[in-house]
Amino acid sequence: MERTVASGSLLGEIGFWADRTPVHEAARSGETVRLSQLIENGACVNLVTYDSITPLHEASLRGQTQCVKILLAAGAQVDARNIDGSTPLCDACASGSLECVKVLLGHGAKVNPPLYTASPLHEACMNGSAECVRLLINVGANLEAHDCHFGTPLHVACAREHLDCVKLLLNAGANVNAAKLHETALHHAAKVKNADLVEMLVEFGGNIYARDNRGKKPADYTRSSSRAAKCFEYYEKTPRSLSQLCRLSLRRAFGQRALEKIAQLPIPPRLIEFLSYK
Repeated sequence: MERTVASGSLLGEIGFWADRTPVHEAARSGETVRLSQLIENGACVNLVTYDSITPLHEASLRGQTQCVKILLAAGAQVDARNIDGSTPLCDACASGSLECVKVLLGHGAKVNPPLYTASPLHEACMNGSAECVRLLINVGANLEAHDCHFGTPLHVACAREHLDCVKLLLNAGANVNAAKLHETALHHAAKVKNADLVEMLVEFGGNIYARDNRGKKPADYTRSSSRAAKCFEYYEKTPRSLSQLCRLSLRRAFGQRALEKIAQLPIPPRLIEFLSYK
């Protein structure tokens, strides 16, 4: 039995509840001809399943760019939310489909939707799609968006060891010492025992003495003989260099998205390189 979803609810202004429809199936599998025929014959593109998934969610999650275009042209709601609160843009980022992300953004998808779960940037970092991360940052994604389970996008990128994504976030001005239950990105790097990640975070000012809710420093999560442990040992014994202190001071002075602001100033390109992590 169909029933109308309340306007302005968490689910958005969607048409009706329904089982998974032929439109959902066509969008999911990338059957563009069938999808177009269904729409021409009067099929609703905004029907939701019992878990509040629209055909646009299905197409976005599978990276079916042509289906996304067809659905949007037929009036699909670009920021519809499923039962978990995720939008099609979140799903496109989860799939790592840069083209889908571009299409959705071009149709007005919110890069920072008011979600109760992970943001599009979280999803891109979880997937490890550096190109999606770069695009989202360029269009104003909130670098400090906080999810109660995952923390910030930087936490997610570190936990999944996506170094390219971590580098993009840090160069854009993400807070390296943001905490989730007092746990920092450096704690995540230590837990996955990734010395390259530890080095990158410390170079951006990661606090090696920060303690989580168990009272443990990042180094406490490493094995004494591991490369990551040796890295922490080196930083504990070695003061920061003058160049690193200058870099951190300048980045703090410029604040979030430091490099974007610096690039607009009449300063030597070498300074921009100095502030970046290569």
